[in-house]
Amino acid sequence: MKIRYNFQNLIKGINMAKYVELTADNFEATVAEGVTMVDFWAPWCGPCRMIAPVIEELAEDFEGKATIAKVNTDEQQDLAVKYGIRSIPAILFFKDGEVVDQMVGASSKDAFAEKINAQL
Repeated sequence: MKIRYNFQNLIKGINMAKYVELTADNFEATVAEGVTMVDFWAPWCGPCRMIAPVIEELAEDFEGKATIAKVNTDEQQDLAVKYGIRSIPAILFFKDGEVVDQMVGASSKDAFAEKINAQL
């Protein structure tokens, strides 16, 4: 019993991602208010996988201040087309539903944080 309990706590610690997975169903509502950083990515994209831990850290760092979100472009192609995503990773920064900044390619946590902070 004790081993199961410890294992369950370990799993809870692993599944603490605070970023929002966006789809066509929740995209507009998620970016409508406040500041949102959206990472357009795909599972096969090396640079996307490289910045994934950074995105998770940013979600924790900005919890309650800004929304950090991800869009899987393989599964949400219509969103990628709508926002003109041609290369990934592509990071769009929204403020109250409007795109206010963007970055293309892998970058540092500090560079992403600076863009978010500029909109807060």
